[in-house]
Amino acid sequence: MSARKIENSPLGLSPRPTQCLTLSASSVHIRKTGIEFHNDVPLTPWTEMTVTLQGPGEAKRVNFTGVVVECAGNRAEGYAISMLFTHVSRQSQARLMAYS
Repeated sequence: MSARKIENSPLGLSPRPTQCLTLSASSVHIRKTGIEFHNDVPLTPWTEMTVTLQGPGEAKRVNFTGVVVECAGNRAEGYAISMLFTHVSRQSQARLMAYS
């Protein structure tokens, strides 16, 4: 399952630039349709992200794109971020499931 970005929105919304993020596999909770992780700074919901996930030891990196669907928390305790996958290759999806 994946979400898709709407191109040429009839609402006249202009696309935002994609942000990049690098995370270690041990710092995320991997789900079938996305990931959850803790972050020191908030991320705006509906921000499209390109994520590189580094596995333990010699494990290969996994690259995917996603969109932030929830950001809850505060400055003192940090923020719980939920991200939904928008594009993951079959090879990357297999690696992600191996990390979980």
